[in-house]
This record gives sequence, structure tokens and C-alpha cells, in this order.
Amino acid sequence: MITIDNICMNNVLLASAREVFETMIFMDLDQCFDSEQKVPDDSILSSITFKGDLDGCLTICCNSECARSIGTNMLGMDPEENISMEDTYDALGEVANMVMGSIKTKIQENITNISVSIPMVVSGKDIVTNLGNSSAIKTLLKVNIDSQYIAEFRLLYKANS
Repeated sequence: MITIDNICMNNVLLASAREVFETMIFMDLDQCFDSEQKVPDDSILSSITFKGDLDGCLTICCNSECARSIGTNMLGMDPEENISMEDTYDALGEVANMVMGSIKTKIQENITNISVSIPMVVSGKDIVTNLGNSSAIKTLLKVNIDSQYIAEFRLLYKANS
């Protein structure tokens, strides 16, 4: 378990993601321990950076089918309705924003100074993230969404003195 001043960031990330998915997206999210399951190649990655007492990046990566399902649920659309890619990207960006907001709330007692950027969304194959600093702490959380989709949440960060 990765900790900062007695905060387990793995638990914070999981609790924050669950909170957002259950209350705002109306989808179940469970941790996946199957190392064989991977996000399919047609990935969409949403990221949001933060700086202050912690510098880093939160990313959410899933395939386009999962992202569209997230978007239709967030917008209260019928699953059969066709959601545009623009709305899908906006929805996934907002998910990153909400999860990061929840993380920030959960750690604010110990880490008080964090500024958050606006989210960014990209798509492609074999997308990877890197802080450009080998001393960054990396947390990977693989999840099943509605027992149907696989997604990855990554939290990369380094503490500032």
C-alpha cells in the first residue's frame, strides 16, 4: 500500500472512483485483480494534473464502448441513443475532474495545498502516461465497470517538501 502521512492512496483512489461512479454515473465499480484483463486497444484516456504539496496526474483509461456507456449514463440518455464522440470525451473528462475532486476532498486534512488543472482527453492505441520523473509514485487501479467493462485508473504523484 502506498501512503503519504498515513493516507493509503490506493484506498483513496478506489473510494473516490466508486463514489463518483455510484452517485453521478449510476454504474457499479469493483476492483479487478485479474492481471490478464486489459483495456482493449481502442483506448480513450482522460487525464487531469495537479500541483502544490503533491504534483502529479490522474488518468482514466477505457475503451470507446465503455466511454460511451459512461457518457450516456452521465447524461441520462437511453442506452440505445447515439452519443457523439465530443459528448463522450466531455463526459470522460468530467469523470476525471470529479474523481480528482473527491481525492482532493479525502486528503485535504493532510495535504492542504493542491491546485487542479482542466481535464484533457485523448484516444489511440497503447496509450501510456509518464510524469517524466522516475521518483514519482505510481498507483494503478484496475476496475470492472458494471461487470461489463475493464478500465484503469492511474495516479502518478510526487510529494513536495
